[in-house]
Amino acid sequence: MTTQPFSLYVHIPFCTAKCTYCDFNSYAGQDSLMTPYAEAAAREAALWSPHLAGRQVETVFFGGGTPSLLPLAEMRVIVEAMRANFDTPTDVEFSLEANPGTVDAAHLQGLRSLGFNRISFGVQSFHEEELRRLERIHDAQEVEDAYRWAREAGFANVNLDLIYGLAGQTMEAWQTNLETALALGSDHLSLYALTLEEGTPLTRDVDRGRSAGPDLDLQADMFEWTRDRMTAAGFAHYEVSNWARPGRECRHNLVYWHNGDWLGLGAGAHSHLFDNRFAAAASPSRYIALVQEASSNPPLRGPSAEGPWQPLTPRSSPSPRIAAEVLPAHPEALEGPAPAPNPDHSSSIFDSFRQVTFREPADRLREMSETVILALRLREGLDLAGFEARFGARVADAFAAPLRETLDLGLTELVDGRLRLRDEAVLLGDEAFLRFLPDYDPA
Repeated sequence: MTTQPFSLYVHIPFCTAKCTYCDFNSYAGQDSLMTPYAEAAAREAALWSPHLAGRQVETVFFGGGTPSLLPLAEMRVIVEAMRANFDTPTDVEFSLEANPGTVDAAHLQGLRSLGFNRISFGVQSFHEEELRRLERIHDAQEVEDAYRWAREAGFANVNLDLIYGLAGQTMEAWQTNLETALALGSDHLSLYALTLEEGTPLTRDVDRGRSAGPDLDLQADMFEWTRDRMTAAGFAHYEVSNWARPGRECRHNLVYWHNGDWLGLGAGAHSHLFDNRFAAAASPSRYIALVQEASSNPPLRGPSAEGPWQPLTPRSSPSPRIAAEVLPAHPEALEGPAPAPNPDHSSSIFDSFRQVTFREPADRLREMSETVILALRLREGLDLAGFEARFGARVADAFAAPLRETLDLGLTELVDGRLRLRDEAVLLGDEAFLRFLPDYDPA
């Protein structure tokens, strides 16, 4: 039985409204489910607990949706169940996503008393017109108030999410947004170029000519200015879209980018654990019902696919909300049998977990490909010796062609035993990532 640490993700799918650009598993108008949902998440923690004995939680992240919408009483139910069922040290990074318009000083103090020590505010913009276009429910003053209350409550690490490159946004408007965020004194900034995600209202409007799409050239200019400004402000650019003051990197997200182990609790939450990738039912009501069935010791059965596995696109941040692509074997990978499965990781673990509606056993070659791609998102890049120790294969042998091609094109470089994107190629990262996909077709 492994004693390797794992991370814990808890999905809170409730929102006051669905943002037009959002493709996460979130729902508006289902507040009546909050209490049974919290109880179901607590039950699910108890179901997984026996299978994770001896393994310590290294990070915790409550994402959504809008976790800050969940009342403190329901939040307490989940947190207490988490601590009762998993070995969770008191000093782990314990993060929560929040909308600035859903919190006040008392609520943030309550969250802090439950153990949360890091909070991430979905700000997106400080310009009122941009907030209206994004259909956000907060205004700029609420951001400043929420930030101040979080600091007063004792949150030592505060992140702000901002989006740049909106249609019609000028360079000056973006610069004002970033300068305002820096003036607040945040420790960590997640700065995302607006992307059109398939199936979102914004993408449909752009496709139908009702809205303008982002100006990619202007986005590139904004990124270049941002990199210079953030560096001057003392932030490290440690991942394509993430910047932190020294020691304030998001440790939870680093688990994803290092392709580590995590358990996802909640509707639609994805997990990478027990030599499997698996996902819970996406619908909150269905999730609640299936957890209840699993808690009642139903007849054993295996999970059935609820739908296609959501692919990891080169722009995606890995997350239990965005699962990794099913990667076929890379044709140039080293031949050889996959490691023998651990008996503790057999399919029998999942037989009575009715809430798990998708499961896929890990494939060594797919894991290798994903590990390279995810690591290339980090400025530190891929540790070549660590890769070989983990998989028993060298990157130079398993990915000879894409390695040679990305080096020749000036997309990647080898520095001190690491493969990383070149500084000038960060905006071209997709071109490098795609080449490490097993089914990459240059045509």
